[in-house]
Amino acid sequence: MSDLEVKIRSFFKRPSYVVAVIAGVILLAAAGSSLFVVDQAEQAVITRFGRYYATLGPGLQYKIPFIDKKFIVPGNKVVQTEQFGFKTTKSGSVNQYQNNIMRESTMLTGDLNIVDVEWIIQYRIVDPRAWLFTVQEKDQTIRDISRSVINTLVGDRAILDVMSSERSNIENLAVSMMNEQFSQLGLGINVFAVKLQNIVPPEGVQDAFEDVNKAIQDMNRFINEGKESYNSEIPKAKGEADRQIQVADGYAAERVNKAKGDVARFNSVYEEYRKAPAVTRERLYLETMEEIFASGAEKNPALIDSGLDNVLPFKNLGGKNGKTE
Repeated sequence: MSDLEVKIRSFFKRPSYVVAVIAGVILLAAAGSSLFVVDQAEQAVITRFGRYYATLGPGLQYKIPFIDKKFIVPGNKVVQTEQFGFKTTKSGSVNQYQNNIMRESTMLTGDLNIVDVEWIIQYRIVDPRAWLFTVQEKDQTIRDISRSVINTLVGDRAILDVMSSERSNIENLAVSMMNEQFSQLGLGINVFAVKLQNIVPPEGVQDAFEDVNKAIQDMNRFINEGKESYNSEIPKAKGEADRQIQVADGYAAERVNKAKGDVARFNSVYEEYRKAPAVTRERLYLETMEEIFASGAEKNPALIDSGLDNVLPFKNLGGKNGKTE
């Protein structure tokens, strides 16, 4: 028997040594399990005798060995993501995806069309205690509620609205509706983003739908072209109409003013005539003759006189070089 075996046997023959060794091992194990490190992106939930005790932040932390138990939960700044209708099969410099998960993506729209919708939700754990102890099947609950909300919103709208104008509205409404239901369940999370990805009709009707979509695009193009032509021609026509109206208004004002002037002149002459009829008649006669001969000097006016003894009772006033003979 070797000396080592002898020493070992003699050691175990002393119970106090054995107890000391066991106690030391237990102390080392307790010390190792009582100290732990919480990462910067994590939170630690501590339970004591199976009941919630505290939530600890990042850093070196301590718990009572064999009494306390820790649960590590992602921090409230860590973004959690759930994918629907597709999933990431490989992450790296180039991600790989599996699409067309029909049981999640196929939905019925408000106008009784079928559409495939892929989307993601992003959330944060804001209450670690509620997250750990309120709901048992947390991930499945999140997925079920998300699918229910998106199905409801898509089912209330026409397929073209879902694919175009209503996308952002659906995303915003989905965030509020999901948070309301998660809050009622006490799940301890906050959804801050819902993002619709691919929204396409099923493969069997995709060609027909593309034809309809193309026809709608052509219709919109024709409408825009008509509006463009309208916007170019109507202002031009209105401008021409305004010009014609202004010309007519000017002509009307001219005629009215001229008529008013003639009336005023006639009234003034009439007043003079009433004062001295004979003189006024003579003056009017002379002014008229003067106007006739002045304006007709180049037209060779003829003076007719019944008192003349000539064969023809008129005298030529033209003469040569426009002079009266």
